[in-house]
Amino acid sequence: MPKTASLKIDDQELELPIIVGSEGEKAVDVRKLRASTGYITFDEGFGNTGSCQSEITFINGEEGILRYRGYPIEQLADKSNFIDVAYLVIYGELPTADQRSAFSARLSAESDLTEDMVRFISGFPKSTHPMSVLAASMNGLGAYYPHLATNNHKHDLGHFDDAAAIAMAKVRTIAAHSYRVTRGLPLNSPRAEYGYAETFLHLMFSEPGQDYVPTPEVASAINLFLLLHAEHEQNCSTSTVRMVASAGANLFASASAGVSALWGPLHGGANQAVLEMLTAIHEAGDDGSKFIEAAKNGEARLMGFGHRVYKNHDPRAKIIKGSFDKALESLGIIDDPLLDIARNLEAAALSDDYFISRKLYPNVDFYSGLIMNALKIPVDMFTVMFAIGRMPGWVAQWHEVAANPKSKINRPRQIYVGPTPRDVPDSV
Repeated sequence: MPKTASLKIDDQELELPIIVGSEGEKAVDVRKLRASTGYITFDEGFGNTGSCQSEITFINGEEGILRYRGYPIEQLADKSNFIDVAYLVIYGELPTADQRSAFSARLSAESDLTEDMVRFISGFPKSTHPMSVLAASMNGLGAYYPHLATNNHKHDLGHFDDAAAIAMAKVRTIAAHSYRVTRGLPLNSPRAEYGYAETFLHLMFSEPGQDYVPTPEVASAINLFLLLHAEHEQNCSTSTVRMVASAGANLFASASAGVSALWGPLHGGANQAVLEMLTAIHEAGDDGSKFIEAAKNGEARLMGFGHRVYKNHDPRAKIIKGSFDKALESLGIIDDPLLDIARNLEAAALSDDYFISRKLYPNVDFYSGLIMNALKIPVDMFTVMFAIGRMPGWVAQWHEVAANPKSKINRPRQIYVGPTPRDVPDSV
C-alpha cells in the first residue's frame, strides 16, 4: 500500500499521497488540496515546496552531495570535461567518443554570429552591463532562427538538437562580444581548433596579430568552473526557466529569462560580492583579521562562506580550489594582496570555532571570484561566466518541461492581505 499523510482541516480528514524520489526524498502531494478543501499551502520563497519531478540533478545539502544524472560531481570533475558534462546534463548519458566529437563539432559550427546579430550587439551603449546584452541577445536568437522559436513545444522538440547547440555555442560568443563592445575593442572570431573554454578566452582576450593562448592550467580552471556550474537543481534562475517554459515559450526566450534571474545580486552575484569584499578589506588597510572579528560580532557580512542549500561543505569548493592554485602557479602569481586576505579569511573560517560551529565554510563562489580576478576577467563579467556554465542545465530543464505531456502552466496561488471590499467615493 502506498504511504499517505493525513491532514485534518475543519473536522475534515484528508488523505494525501506521499511521493518518494529515487534517492529517498519524500514529499506530501497536495495537488488536490484546494479542490478538496478550499485551502492552499503557504510557503513564501518555496523553500519547502517541490515544484516538479526531475531526473537531472540530485543535491543533499546536509551531506554535501551533488550529482548530475547520478554521477558524483567529484568523479565528473576528475574524469570528464565541460563538453562531456553538458552532453550528460542535456541528453541523460555521458557521450561516446563519436558523440563527443559530433557534439563538439556542432558547437564549433554554430559559434559564429550572423552579421545582423553582431550589429545588434554593437548597437548597445558602451555603458551597458554585459548581462543586459546577454539577456537581450539570447532572447533575440529567436528572431534570427524563427523556425526554432515557434512557442510550440511539439514543434520545438523536433528541432531541439539545433536549438540546444545554438544556445550552447552562441552564449559564449555573445558574452565575449558584449565584453569587447562595451570596451570599444574589435571583435574576434571563434577558432574551430580550440576547445570550448579556450575559444571563450580567445574571443575575450585575443588582439589583432596576437592571439591569447592560455596555459593548460588556466584553460583547465575555466573548464572546471563551467563544469561545476552546469546544473544545480531548482535555484532561482532554473525555476524561472521552467516557469517560462511551462507557458509554452521557446528555449531562447526561456534561457533569456534565466539570464535575467541570474543577474540578481542575491543569485548570480555572489562571486562578484566576494571580490568586492576583499577589495574593501584591502582598501581599509586590513589583512582580514579585523574583518573576521567584525563578522563574528555581526558588524560585517562574510561573503563566499556558507550556502543556502549546503549545510556542510560545498562539494564544488574543494574541487575548484585545487584548480585555482594550479592556475595561479602557472601564471606566476605568488604575491597579491587580495589573495593574501582571501587566504587569511579561509584559514580563519576553517579553524575558528565560530565559523566551524555554524558550518560557514568557503563555497564555490569564494574561489571562483578569485580565479576570474586572477585571469583578468572584469567584475561585470563574473555573472556572465556563471550564465555560460549554467546553459546546459537551463537547456535540460526546458526540455524536461517541454517533453512532459502532462506539463501544466505554472500558476502559484497567493494569500490576499489587501483591503476588503469598499466603495469608490462619489467625489472621485
